[in-house]
Amino acid sequence: MKTITLAFTGASGLPYGMRLLECLLAAGCRVHLLYTQAAQIVARQELNETWPSRPAELALQFRERFKLQDEMQLQVWGQQEWFAPMASGSNPGDGMVVCPCTMGALAAIAGGMSDNLLERAADVMIKEGKKLVLVPREAPFSAIHLENMLKLARLGVVILPPNPGFYHHPQTLADLVDFVVARILDQLAVPHQLMVRWGDPG
Repeated sequence: MKTITLAFTGASGLPYGMRLLECLLAAGCRVHLLYTQAAQIVARQELNETWPSRPAELALQFRERFKLQDEMQLQVWGQQEWFAPMASGSNPGDGMVVCPCTMGALAAIAGGMSDNLLERAADVMIKEGKKLVLVPREAPFSAIHLENMLKLARLGVVILPPNPGFYHHPQTLADLVDFVVARILDQLAVPHQLMVRWGDPG
């Protein structure tokens, strides 16, 4: 069972993050979920959902939604919970995704700030040589954004903007979301059947 840290920040694009969470859990992954206060605001705006500020309450809400039998499969952590497993290189898990990722979070990670659990967990991934995927939702990118992304890419961080393709002839908004989520799952080596791959028979 893979252990993946998934972080939601205040960038637009939470439907990508929620679909990714659903797919990770369906694949049997153990997920450590982090979310910022700004992500709660975006959840109201984009998903019409109210997320509680207490991580334990959100964990219960999501476990019921995804019908999880094992409460350890999904754990939700607050930003100051420094005893969370992913805060230490002794227990980093298999990978981490920040989806969606604000430019502020990306800059803090690039600067090695580690001022909260999200930034610390990302810092641990980099120093331990683990897979870190950032899904930055911004347009256009400024030179500052691009320089921060290049700095991280040179360290082995995967920069995966949520830019869906159209060669699979998407019919719905969900098809576009799944295209991006499929690319993220591929980076984590998590099996999925979200879409027909290029060159495979349809």
